[in-house]
Amino acid sequence: MSEFAAELIGTMVLIIFGGGVVAGVVLKDSKAEGAGWVVVTIGWGLAVAMAVYAVGNFSGAHVNPAVTLGFAVVGEFEWAKVPLYISAQLIGAFIGGVIVFLNYLPHWKKTKDQGAKLAVFSTDPAVRSPFSNLVSEMVGTFVLLMGLMFIGANDFTDGLNPLIVGALIVAIGMSLGGTTGYAINPARDLGPRIAHALLPIPLKGSSDWGYAWIPIVGPILGGIYGAVFYKGLFLGELTVLFWFLSALMAVILIGATSSELRKGETTADQIEEKAV
Repeated sequence: MSEFAAELIGTMVLIIFGGGVVAGVVLKDSKAEGAGWVVVTIGWGLAVAMAVYAVGNFSGAHVNPAVTLGFAVVGEFEWAKVPLYISAQLIGAFIGGVIVFLNYLPHWKKTKDQGAKLAVFSTDPAVRSPFSNLVSEMVGTFVLLMGLMFIGANDFTDGLNPLIVGALIVAIGMSLGGTTGYAINPARDLGPRIAHALLPIPLKGSSDWGYAWIPIVGPILGGIYGAVFYKGLFLGELTVLFWFLSALMAVILIGATSSELRKGETTADQIEEKAV
C-alpha cells in the first residue's frame, strides 16, 4: 500500500469511528443518544488506536497534519512528503464524514438541533471566545505531540503502542477537550466540515466557517511547538525556532488572558450598574 493510500484510509477510519460516536451520542433517536462526554472521548481514543493499527506499518499513521508538520519541523519526517500526507489526510477525513452521514441517514431529519448536526462533523467551542479557543487547541495539540514523543522514547510490547496512543487521546479529551471539543487535528475538523457543507443534510444550518480557522491554526501552532519543545527541553536541541515559538506562545497566552480579564471586568461593571 502506498503512503498516500495509507494516510487516506487511516484518517477515514479515524473519522468513521470518531464522527460516528459523536453522531450516536447527539443525533435524535439513536440508541446511544445522550451517552455523554465520556463515551465520546473513549470513542475518539479507540478511533485513533484503530487508525494506527490499520496503517501504522505503511505510513506511520500520522492521520493528522499537525503531527506531520511537527515531525517535519524537528527533522523526524521528510518535508518532501508533507503535501502528500496532508492532502491524503484531508481527503480521508472528508470521505469518513460522508460515510458517517450515510450510516445515520434516518436520524438527520429527526434531529432538529442544527448545532448537534454540525458537531458530528466538526468542533465548536463551549464558550465562543476566539483567543481563548485558539489557546485551548494549541494546548491540546502541544500535549498530543509531547505525548507522542514520550511514547516514542519508550519500548512497548509489540501491538500495544496504538492502544497507548489511543489512551493519550482519551486523556486529552477528558482533561482538556471540554472547551472546544478538542479537534487537535486540522484534517479531522476541516475535511468533515466540508462534507457538512456539501451533503444534503435536512435543515443543517451553517457550517460555521467563521470559527473554522481556529481548529486549523491552533493545532498547527501547538503541534509544531510541542515537537520543538520536546527536542529543546528533553534532548537539549535549543534552536532559534524554539525561542521564537516560545516567545510567540507567550504573546498569545498573555493576549488571551488579558482579553478574558477585560471581559470579566466588563461583566462585573454591568452587574454593578444593574444593581444600582
